[in-house]
Amino acid sequence: MFKLSDEGVAFVKKELERYETRRSAIIPSLFRTQKENGGWVSPECVSYLSQLMDIPEAQINEVLFFYTMFNTKPVGKKHVQVCCNISCAMNGGRELTDELLKEFGVKEGEVSADGQVTISRVECLGSCGTAPMMQVNETYHENLTVDKAKQIIKTMDH
Repeated sequence: MFKLSDEGVAFVKKELERYETRRSAIIPSLFRTQKENGGWVSPECVSYLSQLMDIPEAQINEVLFFYTMFNTKPVGKKHVQVCCNISCAMNGGRELTDELLKEFGVKEGEVSADGQVTISRVECLGSCGTAPMMQVNETYHENLTVDKAKQIIKTMDH
């Protein structure tokens, strides 16, 4: 059964006190939960947060499923999100994604056999002037070539 660490519980309680309405604490609490649950938020996590925060599961799920920065299924230790919006697409973002999928032997959105890599196409990551770009976990990598992107992923610890 999922349970936040003591530090995680303290974080959520602090967030609940920080805002006028309890719902405002959902986003930071989901981020914390995702981090402690190996990069994704399971239905079990939502139930746990609902009880801890005294907020209905439906309200937490509204936030969870609205924002793309929350993962609702397991991801690899290196979650590679390649921007495929207009600027990145025009500069090779879609082709970059295809090459990375081949290189790491993984289907889009799935976890590689070794549990290390998930590659996803995403909409704008807000770095249009440095296209093509990707985000690996929480780090941006910009002005990419296929070779540079492969090297970054291969040499990252996670």
